Amino acid sequence: MGGRREEILDAALAIADERGLDAVSMRAVAERVGVTPMALYRHVNDKAALLDGLVGRLLATLLPPDTGREQPWDRRLVALARACRETTQRHPWAAHLLFSRPAVTPEAVRAVDVIYCALIEAGVPDREVPRLERLTSTFVIGYALSEASGRFAPGTLDPRGRRARLPAEELPGHHRLAHWLDRSVDFGAEFEADLDDLLRLVEAAARRRD
Repeated sequence: MGGRREEILDAALAIADERGLDAVSMRAVAERVGVTPMALYRHVNDKAALLDGLVGRLLATLLPPDTGREQPWDRRLVALARACRETTQRHPWAAHLLFSRPAVTPEAVRAVDVIYCALIEAGVPDREVPRLERLTSTFVIGYALSEASGRFAPGTLDPRGRRARLPAEELPGHHRLAHWLDRSVDFGAEFEADLDDLLRLVEAAARRRD
């Protein structure tokens, strides 16, 4: 049973890599595996369960076998964040899937638990841990999704061209920052700087004990 389920998830992953997430269907996966669509229902209940299984498969690759508990809390969070970004760079469709599906598979729940434990170890009050887990997950997956979707790309107009479409008085912020907006961005370095800021935010939350 477990072996066939893994084969099904392998097929779904391959189809998504080749043709995008929209191409993943019960029929397409059945054809790839070489069975009838009805035969898949013994292993995955429906397409939603198939997508949840894909989420679990992706998140399982982020976690070392021992979940890295020998590392300090901040190194565990950084390692998980970097692994998530690397995964979405290999599978650009994955960021949207991770952002849109709840953590319901065992692998997904384990990934969330790694973040919970890191925040607890950092000294964050228990009542604040769920909120900061959501903030952390939203930042990491949201950044990855922005990269994968092209949201950070300059588009068809360069920054000067975009600003030229409106008078300066309507874009005071843009014109003040023109020198910086026109510079190329190292998104890897920016991601690391954002992670550092996120760690400082966690430390600040840990100091708020009242």
